[in-house]
Amino acid sequence: MGKFEEILKQYWGYTSFRTIQLDIIESVYHGNDTLALMPTGGGKSITFQVPALAMEGICLVISPLIALMKDQVENLRKRGINALAIYSGMTSHEIDVALDNCVYGGIKFLYLSPERLSTTIFRERVRKMNVCLVAVDESHCISQWGYDFRPSYLRIAELRDLLDSKVPFLALTATATPEVVADIQEKLRFRNGKVFRMSFARENLVYLVRNVEDKEKYLFKIIDNIPGSGVVYVRNRNKTKEIALMLQREGHSADFYHAGLTMEMRNAKQNDWQTGKTRIIVATNAFGMGIDKPDVRFVVHLDLPDSPEAYFQEAGRAGRDQKLAYAVLLYNETDALRIEQRIEANFPPPDEIKRIYQALGSYLNIAYGAGKGEVYDFNLMDFCTNYRLNMVVAYNSLKILEQEGYLEMTDELDNPSRIMFLVNKQELYRYQVAHAEMDKLIKILLRLLPGVFSQYVRIDEQFIAKSSNLPIEKVIESLKILSRQKIINYIPKKRTPLIAFLEERLDDKNLRIEPERYQMLRQRYLNRVNAMLDYAQSKAKCRSQYLSEYFGQTDSYRCGKCDVCTTRNELDMSKYEFDTILESIKSILTKSPMPLEQLVDSSQRNPERVSKVIRFLQDTGKIKVNSEGLLEWHSAM
Repeated sequence: MGKFEEILKQYWGYTSFRTIQLDIIESVYHGNDTLALMPTGGGKSITFQVPALAMEGICLVISPLIALMKDQVENLRKRGINALAIYSGMTSHEIDVALDNCVYGGIKFLYLSPERLSTTIFRERVRKMNVCLVAVDESHCISQWGYDFRPSYLRIAELRDLLDSKVPFLALTATATPEVVADIQEKLRFRNGKVFRMSFARENLVYLVRNVEDKEKYLFKIIDNIPGSGVVYVRNRNKTKEIALMLQREGHSADFYHAGLTMEMRNAKQNDWQTGKTRIIVATNAFGMGIDKPDVRFVVHLDLPDSPEAYFQEAGRAGRDQKLAYAVLLYNETDALRIEQRIEANFPPPDEIKRIYQALGSYLNIAYGAGKGEVYDFNLMDFCTNYRLNMVVAYNSLKILEQEGYLEMTDELDNPSRIMFLVNKQELYRYQVAHAEMDKLIKILLRLLPGVFSQYVRIDEQFIAKSSNLPIEKVIESLKILSRQKIINYIPKKRTPLIAFLEERLDDKNLRIEPERYQMLRQRYLNRVNAMLDYAQSKAKCRSQYLSEYFGQTDSYRCGKCDVCTTRNELDMSKYEFDTILESIKSILTKSPMPLEQLVDSSQRNPERVSKVIRFLQDTGKIKVNSEGLLEWHSAM
């Protein structure tokens, strides 16, 4: 067993790697800049965690997903691996202590959000760290061609100037078109970079598109015919509740989930679904990030997603246990008509964006020229109510301001209470002797919280109250007293979304929404929506093949199981025979239209088999009858 397999077995209990994992690990271990394209559920985190554990020093992991960062740090700690995360919402003292520990305290992994990289405190400390690897998760965010561009990602390459030139960069993404693949390598300043692609084909996942007028009625058909748990995705929050209640009335175990719920409610609903108490979760796209439930048997989209990238990620949450699962998109002509409305909502006029920016500055009490680098609690609903704003328009305006690099938004954070002792053990002992009423609580804290003198440690006031037989109110009050007396620093739990101002507040004259960039973003969004529409309307291209080719996989093959393939399978002929006849027909009709009989004769093959393929191509819209009654080729296969 090699050293990488030994690490895998020691910490994760597995004896072998999946597909391209080992290739990626060996590439970064030998100092190569590497880009890994691995679909959702492909095991991306292993590809940087294993080589980092085999190297001396600390691995920096950059990710925009705070919930995912926290989750990975927790998982690493459970395996006995020292890891920390730094993100918006932490106090400056917490960040200071965390960075000190990364320089001196044997931390193996530091997770941080991209906007942290440009702060003075980080740039000063990172020079003192022995960095062995930089892993960039969700690396498609660096590309303006990508579907989730974030300007703060463009600063990542500046790390090259602060670190040893031999430190390799590993970029990871589940979804990247060929343009994005090239852009990631350029923006991260890859030197002789290597690219590894895991196949985008999911052999156990059956993609289906159903063109139906009554989507809700068809949803019941899916639920009744596919046993096991599932996710139903819809576009708006109200609809999640409406569909979940409809399913409940028919006796199905269902619940709803969206970003407007409190963190407690979201955690409870997610837990009920993951443990099987709830069979079906009806959700917006806020559901799914970091969720790893292997036995999801179906994912149904009642509304058309914004892009093939989003669809591939969401559909890919089905069948991670490698058993048969279904990804079903329910579509009708109304979806096509709604695209124009969607574009208008996603791209408010620049003047409206400016108005919302100024309202935000007033709401947060930020003076002109102030606010740079500051983080503010932010409640979108309260903001929109106060300024009588349409919530969808306000949200999308803030997203455009984010893409312009003026601010960054985070979803609601679940930040538990944390404490750290500010005095040394001798000073603490003297305090305990002088304050006998605090002695019992301090001893409980010391017993329950190892490491509390050198780093911030999460606490649960309820658990401390239970352990000390003190009322929870007394525990909280005592912690506040200890904090006021500078014995500890106590940060009570808080659950709130945040906005970070990356630039000082500007007046209308200096706030620029670049017209060219605005139009470019709008056009690229339109291109992605149209690609999704094309996927829904196409009847001639295998669904799995369509998605694989969209992401640049040129050697993809028919899955044989999707709705397009099963229709083609009914022709009762091999792929080779079908493709040969098809190419012959295409070659003839692209030169000139002709009558059916002449086309059959011209192909010089079995007339019955040729007629079958012609009928299939007519049914799928590739051959059409023109105004003169002749068959003509409609579009390229």
